[in-house]
Amino acid sequence: MKDQLEALINQMIEHGVAFEDGVNEFERRFIKKMLEKANGNRSKAAQSLGIHRNTLSRKIEQLNLDHQPRRRRRPRP
Repeated sequence: MKDQLEALINQMIEHGVAFEDGVNEFERRFIKKMLEKANGNRSKAAQSLGIHRNTLSRKIEQLNLDHQPRRRRRPRP
């Protein structure tokens, strides 16, 4: 995996990707995947990421990730 990351970084440098853009894109994709894995549960996603839930919420807002958790529908009685 380290070799793949190294190759990706080299490609980004060759294509003139700015550091901030690269970091933002990495965070955006990593957080999005973790939210999907946690079925939109921010608390679970934050725990898996090793950050506080409020930090995750702030990152979601900063990165324009409008990920809405899927709500489970309860059967009507």
